[in-house]
Amino acid sequence: MDLRLAGKRALITGGSKGIGLAAAESLAAEGVDVILVARDPAALAAGQASIRARHQVNVTTVAADLSEESEVLRVAKSAADIDILVNNAGAIPPGGLRVVDEATWRRAWDLKVFGFIALCRAAYPALADRGNAVIVNVIGAAGEKLDPNYIAGSTGNAALMAFTRALGRASTADGIRVVGINPGPVATARMEMLMRKRAETDLGDAERWLELCARMPFARPGMPEEIGDAVAFLASPRSGYTSGTILTIDGGMAGS
Repeated sequence: MDLRLAGKRALITGGSKGIGLAAAESLAAEGVDVILVARDPAALAAGQASIRARHQVNVTTVAADLSEESEVLRVAKSAADIDILVNNAGAIPPGGLRVVDEATWRRAWDLKVFGFIALCRAAYPALADRGNAVIVNVIGAAGEKLDPNYIAGSTGNAALMAFTRALGRASTADGIRVVGINPGPVATARMEMLMRKRAETDLGDAERWLELCARMPFARPGMPEEIGDAVAFLASPRSGYTSGTILTIDGGMAGS
């Protein structure tokens, strides 16, 4: 299926690895020029080389810490001609209320929760000027299946779900669609870290984390490219009447 995205330009945060890089790959496969944003210049260079080796599109990188307002504004200014914004950066650590300290909680929310919101605010005027623009927020299924042992992540994701729905309800007046994706467990290095923490809590041994994967739907986690392809579809004219909606991709776990 041709998603009719060729010639568009997208900015992807957290774009150097995992779901962010997979989203960039999926968009590039549709002829979209991509801008990868992350904190690590070396990881960005590797992601850039990977996409360039497979696709004939322009791939640029911006090294930035999106927990800082000045960096958010710099990124938005450098990418004022984008058609698609994919917010994906941020990794909120696991733990219950007594485990996650104040500094850790605030640092995590500064990047993911306030980082998403700040970049949407900074990029919104230019997206409105261009029209037919899309914001895709890659959030996380913990925002709908609340986990007290991932309390900072669950509450942060729930806030971003509300933000996405509220913004997507009004943004259509400015020619912008805003959608969200809630991935469940996805086979990334971050997933392994979280599963090790859960195995330590539930099974008493972090090394038994693969046993938890066997309990997942289809006896496996999701794959980054499955999320990346959903980003590309939701960003495309094929999904042109979708806004203020959040797609859950977790094998059906949210309904259990």
